[in-house]
Amino acid sequence: MAPNQDVPSPAASELEAPAAGSLGEPALLRMDAPASSAPAGEGEQPAHASEAEQALPADSTPAPGPAQGLDLAEYAPARGTITLAATPIGNRGDASPRLMAALALADVVAAEDTRRALNLAQRLGVKIGGRLLAFHEHNERERSGQLLQAARDGSSVLMISDAGMPSVSDPGFRLVNAAIDADVPVTVAPGPSAVLTALALSGLASDRFSFEGFLPRKSGERARLLSSLASDAHTLIFFESPRRVHETLTDLAKAFGGQRRAALCRELTKTHEEVLRASLDELVAATAEGARGEIVLVVAGSTGASVVVEQVVDQVLTLADQGLRLKQAAAQVAQTHGLRKNELYQAALAAREN
Repeated sequence: MAPNQDVPSPAASELEAPAAGSLGEPALLRMDAPASSAPAGEGEQPAHASEAEQALPADSTPAPGPAQGLDLAEYAPARGTITLAATPIGNRGDASPRLMAALALADVVAAEDTRRALNLAQRLGVKIGGRLLAFHEHNERERSGQLLQAARDGSSVLMISDAGMPSVSDPGFRLVNAAIDADVPVTVAPGPSAVLTALALSGLASDRFSFEGFLPRKSGERARLLSSLASDAHTLIFFESPRRVHETLTDLAKAFGGQRRAALCRELTKTHEEVLRASLDELVAATAEGARGEIVLVVAGSTGASVVVEQVVDQVLTLADQGLRLKQAAAQVAQTHGLRKNELYQAALAAREN
């Protein structure tokens, strides 16, 4: 589960169609788009309607939606099986037939937020027919046992998060592990993912990549983690809150070098979807006045070019400012970049005195 973020994620009622026309590459980030925080779907803990079974409201009649005319029975979830299904990260048109069928036909639906699940089902044109249960970070252990027992008893069990794929910075990981240990069948209905969508749009290498989730909120912890990632050759993907994105980009530029290529992806699949492809230094400048919307950062991997001591002295000083002794900071950065730690220490010492 990803760490809780500062600003609530958008409600399911905000599922939008994308703007007409090509994405292009904007010169600036739009600052007038609706604000939201964590990347769609793979994000923070919402407020939950109930810890218990959610009763369907009287006004939950499905609206006309993508499910109209679909033979849901053809895609019905398997009985005695737990299905993890990806939900739209912004555009309801991305919902798969398997998701819509599972919402309508599963005996048990476990949702990160039951209100959002009801809203999503209504917008897709289906009605949740089974028991609707809250399943989130705070009750995942207890609820997993109930879902496993339901599957053992022959029920079809659906698990969804607010948006995106369950277990990717969202609840689901513990449930899958428990099901594996209990020999209960688990399957996945694939679909939208903010991670893969951002990677595809970034234009950066996709043959090797690493999803790092949300970076630590504390600057010292964040600097240490970024220092350890600076020499990685694979593309790196991060989620970040719009409130911290400028600070994070600044730290990325210090740790990786300001010329490292990156992409800032915001409001993916929504009306205000934008991708800004630039160097880290340019992205720092572009977010100086803040940014809005759900953000995914994609950063190019290290090219393996040799790093000289002068290029990483700032990294040493940053770590030292966060509480590490200067020698410890120099040793850590030197190991990351394959430099002589004493030479780096002396350079950092001289820089600090100046």
